[in-house]
Amino acid sequence: MSQIKTTEEFQDLFDIDSNLNRLVRNIELLNYINPLNIASEKKKFFASKYNYEPAFKYKKVRFNGYKLHRLFFSQRLERIEDEDIRQLYEDIIYEYSGLIECVETIGQGRKFYFNSLKSFGTPTEKDIENAKFIFRFDDSEFDEEMLPMYNASEAKDYFEEFSKRYSFKYNIKISNNLSAAAMVLNNIQTLVLKKSHKYSLNQLKVLTNHEIGVHMVTTFNALDQPLNIFSNGLPNNVETQEGLAVYAEFMSGCLTIERLKELAFRVIAVDSLNKGYSFSDTFHLLHNQHKLNRDKAFGITLRVHRGGGFTKDHLYLRGLRNIYKYAKAKYDLGILLTGKVSQEYIPTIKKLQDLGLAFEPTYFTDAYDTNDNTNPNLDFILKSLK
Repeated sequence: MSQIKTTEEFQDLFDIDSNLNRLVRNIELLNYINPLNIASEKKKFFASKYNYEPAFKYKKVRFNGYKLHRLFFSQRLERIEDEDIRQLYEDIIYEYSGLIECVETIGQGRKFYFNSLKSFGTPTEKDIENAKFIFRFDDSEFDEEMLPMYNASEAKDYFEEFSKRYSFKYNIKISNNLSAAAMVLNNIQTLVLKKSHKYSLNQLKVLTNHEIGVHMVTTFNALDQPLNIFSNGLPNNVETQEGLAVYAEFMSGCLTIERLKELAFRVIAVDSLNKGYSFSDTFHLLHNQHKLNRDKAFGITLRVHRGGGFTKDHLYLRGLRNIYKYAKAKYDLGILLTGKVSQEYIPTIKKLQDLGLAFEPTYFTDAYDTNDNTNPNLDFILKSLK
């Protein structure tokens, strides 16, 4: 089916899709959620013997939430004839509307937390059991590749070298205001590296396979799709996309028990929000009870308490479990790389492909080609996750 005929035949769908694209550009949550004063608040927190409650500052919101909601819900979805595609767009509008509420309430304590719950959920009993199961395994093996030896500018060189295996071009920025060691900003095809971070060789392998091998691959595959929803994201795409990214770490042989424990600690930390823990309570849980070193404990606590209680981090472990099982069943990973998509919409994505409204992915995560994992414990753990 030619592109012109496709556009004519589905004109109403393309109009709605491009309206949503114009509206959603404003609400990149990751642009707003990272505090602007992490370093100074961390200093105060450590100086107070871990009892100070950090007062984080955030970027000013640059849109009118009420107006955006109104425009989202004024879309004439009844013009989309196909029921499954219409349902997908309805789900997407509710998803984006939830993200507006998240961005608008960043820094407003429980208000933000409840909006985050609506968008990202919270760990189930099963998730918590999976996290505790991972804690039983020993991660104390010494490995030179774990030593933090590389600064941000050396990390940038490593990323540039790794990226030669893909033909897309993206920007790399170094920033102080980052709660993660690295992050992809999908809407501007930019990788951001944390200026003050020291990277180990293994972490560079993890981050390149995770951020470039999956997040950038799906960013650029999405840009090749006729519909913008592949770039802006389907509902619950975080769980699937992060699952794919950590699965790439596993397949490329750089996933470690220590890294898996980090994902498990995130589940426990998000669960602590549920229990009403303050910033210092969550930190004490990780540092004193679980014996995590203070920088790591601070990093995980910051990730889940930023904004007022950000629950997204529990989805990494669940996503990994789901993708591992999906890949073991020999299902097609390619369809999950077509953009920022989620597993539950696979039948609708296939329908879009059959109608010529979506294409096969241009780029494929090279880590998925061969399994380079040599640690039998990791395989056992992933197989055992409920």
